Amino acid sequence: MEYVIIAVVALVAIYFLFFRKSEPAALPPKDAETETKPLRSERRAEQKAAKPETKDAEEGDDDEPESSSSAATVAKPDLPPERPRVVSPAPPPVASPAAPAVATVPPAARERAVESMRRGLSKARSEEGFFGRLRALFVGKRTLDPNIAAEMEDVLLASDVGVETTQVLLERVKEGLERGELSDESKLWAALKHEAEALLHVEGQAAGGLVLKEKPTVVLLVGVNGAGKTTTIGKLATQLRGSGKKVVLAAGDTFRAAAVQQLVVWGERVGCEVVRGKDGADPGSVLFEAIKKAVDTGADVVLADTAGRLHTKQNLMSEMKKVAKTAEKALAGAPHELLLVLDATNGQNALAQAREFKETLPLTGIVLTKLDGTAKGGVVLGVSHNLKLPIRFVGLGERAEDLHEFQASEFVEALLGQSA
Repeated sequence: MEYVIIAVVALVAIYFLFFRKSEPAALPPKDAETETKPLRSERRAEQKAAKPETKDAEEGDDDEPESSSSAATVAKPDLPPERPRVVSPAPPPVASPAAPAVATVPPAARERAVESMRRGLSKARSEEGFFGRLRALFVGKRTLDPNIAAEMEDVLLASDVGVETTQVLLERVKEGLERGELSDESKLWAALKHEAEALLHVEGQAAGGLVLKEKPTVVLLVGVNGAGKTTTIGKLATQLRGSGKKVVLAAGDTFRAAAVQQLVVWGERVGCEVVRGKDGADPGSVLFEAIKKAVDTGADVVLADTAGRLHTKQNLMSEMKKVAKTAEKALAGAPHELLLVLDATNGQNALAQAREFKETLPLTGIVLTKLDGTAKGGVVLGVSHNLKLPIRFVGLGERAEDLHEFQASEFVEALLGQSA
């Protein structure tokens, strides 16, 4: 019996030593598996609780952290609206299509433009000119009293600013003087420049340069004899060709052979095709052919000259309306720009001409030529304010580059700025 018991014990020992060691470790006892399940559940809960906290840290959320018990439930529904903010941020404002419309001119380029115009306005800035006479009122005076407004009014009227425009310009200046806000020279100059610039802005209308919305854009230039229409067209053609535009010139001044020849010379010089008719031909037919030529050749701009006409001759002014209608027949919407060319040396007479032209034609802008030849630079203020038409170009010399795209701030600084 004892031997049997010893044998059984030996067999059991052998079993545990050899057979239990060789069993796979992947099969744990039932009670061990039961103990693992709650551990896994706790681990999942910890991971869920940790995820929203990690996301908040990555997003740089500045809100105060929530308690760990509510983090999982609150962060989960908030996750979708927050994701676009991190993954797809909104583009910065500068990338919007409207950005170029408000782009500013680099300071260096603006300073060069101002300096160039200042040289052209040397007569207006001389001691006998608009700027010089105004400055003489302030120099050497420590304080300025309201009575100086009357002296300023005399200078403005003598500089072709005009009665109505002078009253508007001085209205706020007088108020500032009476309240003592413009008691020194620098403040008064700043106020005067501010009001002058405001007069040169025409609400809802394009400022300097041409507006090239169509291809081709048809530009019709009108004005009295000797205003400088043909020369202005030549300068415009030079500038447009320099910027890579293809230009067709229409010699619509068929009553003056010299004007046609002058335009032909400009065309040969800058590489533009010139469409012309016989002496005394219908100017409308010349414009019609020029527009068709521009369409056929893929030109960008048509610059059309017209015969000078006195603003007091109604029959000639009515003929100008027919020319404009002919352009419409050749191309819908033409002429896209109808610019009135005025000689700045004519002063207030130029303003009278402009009123008559505006009553007859749908003008889109003004070109003021020969500003370098007058000390009365105030005509620019009077024309813009009275006609409610934008100044597109100002001529300050004979070279093509002396025709400047008009910018109100640059012009006011060139005319009234105290820098030498």
